[in-house]
Amino acid sequence: MLRIQQWVCAGLILAAAAVNCAAQSTGTPVFQAPYRAFGRSEIGISLSDPGSGFALEGSVRGGISPTTDLGVRGGFRSFSGRNSETDVLLGVDLRVRMGTHSESFPLDISGTVGLGLESGHGFTTGRLPLGLSMGRRLRVEGSGISLVPYVQPVLTFFFGDASGSDLSFGFGLDARMNRRLDLRVSAAVGDMNGVGFTVAFLH
Repeated sequence: MLRIQQWVCAGLILAAAAVNCAAQSTGTPVFQAPYRAFGRSEIGISLSDPGSGFALEGSVRGGISPTTDLGVRGGFRSFSGRNSETDVLLGVDLRVRMGTHSESFPLDISGTVGLGLESGHGFTTGRLPLGLSMGRRLRVEGSGISLVPYVQPVLTFFFGDASGSDLSFGFGLDARMNRRLDLRVSAAVGDMNGVGFTVAFLH
């Protein structure tokens, strides 16, 4: 157990040192652990600080197969210092389990791909993020709580009224309190300094 925690902590330190950070399909610092907390589906509410103003999003996620799940999210981002302008956010994210921990590598791995739009104040930005989420579920002894610390590098391609790409690093911690409730904190550093908090209701 100690060795696992040391590997995870090392990954989080690397993520915290990363630069040029963007986030997921909607451009907010809400990242994904390497596996789902739910059995069939979940409904989530995310509040984040993307670096300017705040974003509020709702999401629905469901399983496609034992190793694949799909999520749809939408909401808005309100900017500070820009005459209270507000952008509409809409995104879709797919997560596929790619590897299970072993003696040679102690982390579980999933690949992620998304497609999202941010529209407002006369501009529409499209995002295509490709990511790799790495972490490991840790049981809290004497309770039903489990923790998933993870890191997620993401390469995001922009289209629409934006172009180019960003190499991103996110990191987070998911805490499954019981079979019905998951609490999540995630963060980004670099060009998009920000944090996100999510409450997910599991089914």
